[in-house]
Amino acid sequence: MPVEMSALTAIIAEKKMPLEKLISQIENAVATIYSEQPDAKPGGRAVLNRQTGDIVIWTSIFDEEGIFVESVIHEIEGFEALADKEARKTIKQAIRDANDATIVGEFSASVGDVISGIVQQGRDKEVIYVDLGKVEGKIPPNEQVPTESFKHGDRIKAFVVDVKQGEKGPEIVLSRTHPALVKALFALEVPEVKDRTVEIVGISREPGARTKISVRTHRAGVSPKGALIGPSGVRSRAVIDELQGEKIDIVDYSDDPAAYVAAALAPAKVSSVEIVDLETKSAKVIVPDYQLSLAIGANGQNARLAARLTGWRIDIHPDNPVARIEKPKPVLEEPLEQQDTQELPSNLQ
Repeated sequence: MPVEMSALTAIIAEKKMPLEKLISQIENAVATIYSEQPDAKPGGRAVLNRQTGDIVIWTSIFDEEGIFVESVIHEIEGFEALADKEARKTIKQAIRDANDATIVGEFSASVGDVISGIVQQGRDKEVIYVDLGKVEGKIPPNEQVPTESFKHGDRIKAFVVDVKQGEKGPEIVLSRTHPALVKALFALEVPEVKDRTVEIVGISREPGARTKISVRTHRAGVSPKGALIGPSGVRSRAVIDELQGEKIDIVDYSDDPAAYVAAALAPAKVSSVEIVDLETKSAKVIVPDYQLSLAIGANGQNARLAARLTGWRIDIHPDNPVARIEKPKPVLEEPLEQQDTQELPSNLQ
């Protein structure tokens, strides 16, 4: 059965595929099938007629001296059905490849953004599958937050890490651990971030536990922290809920390293910051005694996140360290008879 050229023309117009490229793919595929036949002759080539859609095999004839004489059509019984099947298979694959290329191109523009989808049940229990409409995205184990839990049908937002063409179609790699996920979530909730009135300068994150964000404004009269928090905390609460309760500290960015380090240690209050070495970015921080544990945080988390956020090595000290008190040595009393009687009261002499 010949290839329906009218249908083929309609397909390439819809998918915006080059006709000659597709015809070349069909001819190469049919020629490969021909070469596998027992009666095939060497050098056989398939040619698709652009008007009729017929596919024939041309082979070359050489004389005894190996000089080309002519090309003739070689017909093998039953090969027409094989050629038709291979042509249809090639066309379907080309359409799939074109669709995949369209999807990859569309989602490639979303790399670095947040995308929303529906959690699906998948073959691998270690992977979170997300229905994105035209394609399915995946959150691999290394991009998942251990404390988070999702079930089939849950709506989820994730950060697009990578988009590529895989062996079985487009692969959309998503993340719930990427620090930029928090920034993108705030951009969805805060108009001032989207229009760049407020800038999120830095982010340090321990997924599922705590995130620190530093912000600044590019417009007088706009509070960057207030913009992210929102009226009655509604904006920051929306982000926290999406992150399933992850704590978020929003601090003011400053070009002054001392001020920036002090702000980064929030919610702890800082008494003073001394820049020890500009080259190594080392700072000594003094905090009130009762704020020491808060400044350091559980297992050093608050200090660790502050250091990542600012890029400074932070050495925290209390403002009133307790001096080490040595245990007093026992005083041996001398026998009463050996003491100077002149120092005793007169009534005991």
